[in-house]
Amino acid sequence: MSRRRTRSLQWVLVRRLILLQAAMLAIFIVLCAAALWISNPHWLVDNEAAAAALKGAIERDDGGGLVVRETEELRRFRERFPHLWYIIRDGNGQSVRAGIVPDVYTKTLGDLLSGVDRATLEFAKDDSRPEAYVENVATKAGPVQVITSTRSSRGETDGLEVNISATIDVAHNPDGSRNWERALPALALIIAILLLPIVVVMAITTLVTTPAVVRRSFAGLVDAAEQAARIDINTRGMQLPVQRVPQEIAPLVQAFNQTLARLAHGYDQHNRFLTDAAHELRTPIAILRTRAELLTKEPQSERLLQDIERLSHLAQQLLDHQMLERPADGRKTIDLTELGRRVAADFAPLAIEAGYDLGFEPPAAKIHVEVNGSQIERALANLLRNAIDHGGGSGTITVAVDESGIEVRDEGPGIPPEERENVFQPFYRLQPQSRGAGLGLNLARQIAELHGGTVRILSGAWPGARVRIELPALPS
Repeated sequence: MSRRRTRSLQWVLVRRLILLQAAMLAIFIVLCAAALWISNPHWLVDNEAAAAALKGAIERDDGGGLVVRETEELRRFRERFPHLWYIIRDGNGQSVRAGIVPDVYTKTLGDLLSGVDRATLEFAKDDSRPEAYVENVATKAGPVQVITSTRSSRGETDGLEVNISATIDVAHNPDGSRNWERALPALALIIAILLLPIVVVMAITTLVTTPAVVRRSFAGLVDAAEQAARIDINTRGMQLPVQRVPQEIAPLVQAFNQTLARLAHGYDQHNRFLTDAAHELRTPIAILRTRAELLTKEPQSERLLQDIERLSHLAQQLLDHQMLERPADGRKTIDLTELGRRVAADFAPLAIEAGYDLGFEPPAAKIHVEVNGSQIERALANLLRNAIDHGGGSGTITVAVDESGIEVRDEGPGIPPEERENVFQPFYRLQPQSRGAGLGLNLARQIAELHGGTVRILSGAWPGARVRIELPALPS
């Protein structure tokens, strides 16, 4: 069964933002269309607005002539458009004009415009003559034709002007009502044409910007995750930073920090218990050894002394575990040859008493390493103790130092190849009735790894076991 792929929060947000923006845009257009449908507005451009302002100001004087009164609406419009001009004609040929009227508009427009309700008059783009607006309106003076514009020349434009013109005509039924069945498909197509480019631009913008925004927003969370991946047994007291973590994720990070603190506290309590127990055991063990040595030399007393020695060694191994909590303490440059010679000399009486010869093979030149000397001594001591306990009780145990580390050899039964990784597990023993506790090799490997090295069991045709502590040597 294939493992389900986890979803990317970044792309979930991108997709949902695009859908949300498209939905909001569609709703906005629908609301605008509904508002326009209800209000049924009529927009006026400047020239049309001029005609509307003039419409309420056109009257007849006492003699029946056309006049334009200065109404409040017209006065405000003149303030906005000081270049306003107009020509007003009626059906009898009377006319009234004001402002600077371009020559082209002083001519008769013909019978065509007399029958047109309204029209916009425009010239070529490179023609400086302005556009004008023509409308036949009903006024107090009767029906008249108004020709007007807010400019006398295109040179009067202030910088840049943008004119947008839109004409929408809906099909009508014979009774004058709108025929939406025919209009809606075309209207939907127009809306789609207008909407699609906006949606595409918004989608591209979202695809480009949202991942960067999300990555930047989650940068603190990524840093916290990287720090969490570096937490191990030696850095269990570390706390993940919450300053740059998103507010929604901060409770999870804080809960994780609290869990780390509880685990570290419990682990420290456990270690203190083991350390205190080991220290407490050393005193009664020493008393037992003293009393056993006072007994008459008999087989039973000899076995008792051996058991006491095993118990003392186990207590020392428990204390060695506490040493692993301070891997960086007391590191200095030492001569590996002198360290090996000193540990071999310390174990010589124990090895000889157990029936072995003990040999030491120094290198041709001095080997210097930067380590915690007491920890490396304990690692080598555990290898020697294993060799004494499992070397068969005869032959030679050799401590050899070379440029890559220290090697302990014995001439016993050796370790089967299939068991050479299992023996490094804590409390694992090849023979359940063996004298050891199954901690020696595990402690030695942990100590070596804390110093950038390792412990290996070598393979070869020689008899017995060869266990090497490999450490990074300093350049000569």
